[in-house]
Amino acid sequence: MKKNIATDVDSYIACYPPKVQVMLRKLRSCIRKAAPDAEESISYMMPAYKFHGPLVYFGGYERHIGFYPTGSGIAPFQKEISAYKHSKGAVQFPLDERLPLDLIERMVKYRVKENLAKADVKNKKASVKKFSK
Repeated sequence: MKKNIATDVDSYIACYPPKVQVMLRKLRSCIRKAAPDAEESISYMMPAYKFHGPLVYFGGYERHIGFYPTGSGIAPFQKEISAYKHSKGAVQFPLDERLPLDLIERMVKYRVKENLAKADVKNKKASVKKFSK
């Protein structure tokens, strides 16, 4: 596959064969459902979602779809992703298998909660600092 240099997610998905486009649209829809307030963009030449910081990314490849919920988004799901090729911060879903959308949704929701908790701590620190002056 050629390098995808799309500037938006629709254009990114349109660069793939029809079967892969269907899978990428399902993944995108799943992410948007799990994180409706996330900002969608292209980062690192792939679809990226931000919500109080980086949330998740995904990318299409010749034989799989890469899903990148960061290391903290992978760790709690080690047992569930054991059937897939994965690393500290990514999991590969083969193109010849159904996407595990329920798992992906739970992973995204986990990352949303994680980012909200970090933002809450950050806001509390800022408030303490503001009032301690």
